[in-house]
Amino acid sequence: MTVDAPVRVRAALWRRALAELLGTGLLVAVVVGSGIAAQRLSADTGLRLLENSFATALGLGVLIVLFAPVSGAHFNPVVSLADLVRGRRDRTGLTAGALAVYLAAQLAGGIGGAVLADAMFAVPVAISTTDRATPATLLAEVVATAGLVLLIVGLSHAGRSVAVTAAAVGAYIGAAYWFTSSTSFANPAVTIGRIFTDTFAGIAPASAVPFIGAQLVGAALAVGLAAALFPARRH
Repeated sequence: MTVDAPVRVRAALWRRALAELLGTGLLVAVVVGSGIAAQRLSADTGLRLLENSFATALGLGVLIVLFAPVSGAHFNPVVSLADLVRGRRDRTGLTAGALAVYLAAQLAGGIGGAVLADAMFAVPVAISTTDRATPATLLAEVVATAGLVLLIVGLSHAGRSVAVTAAAVGAYIGAAYWFTSSTSFANPAVTIGRIFTDTFAGIAPASAVPFIGAQLVGAALAVGLAAALFPARRH
């Protein structure tokens, strides 16, 4: 959905799946890798978060520019789900079969990206022990995910270019690191990937489950708001 309006994605499904796997994997590698680097370079938690968020915002923008012409650069199961729901009316979104392929690629990429980041920093792959789920952080995940999905739908509806989309989405995620108490995971594939690193960016499995539930709620809220704000065009 990221570039559906300005750039029609016509690549074969296997190419799109490969782009989603690589894009999601590299995104998680950026998140986890920059978190490990920040943890080693800085003693102050705020500075670590700044370094982590800055790298993630830039990395995400680059990945969108690179992979958007191939797959739409979803890198996120809730974005793909929203694309399916939004596209039903004019048959421009993912089919159910394509959605299943996208989800599998994104989840595999998310896990692979965390393992790759651990390996690059010689950190043993381990299940995270960082508990993050509280009522406040779950509310933050609803807000963060709703904002992200609504932004992407709005950009697609307005026909914004890939460059504008990359900048806007990267900026939103960079900002959401700071204005949400959860540091804005806003992505089930990234959340699952971050289970597999017991480092600065990790999340314990017991926290990941409610985080994903909150992300699904946020995505549903965004789809409802998008239906009111951005009605389907009539042909």
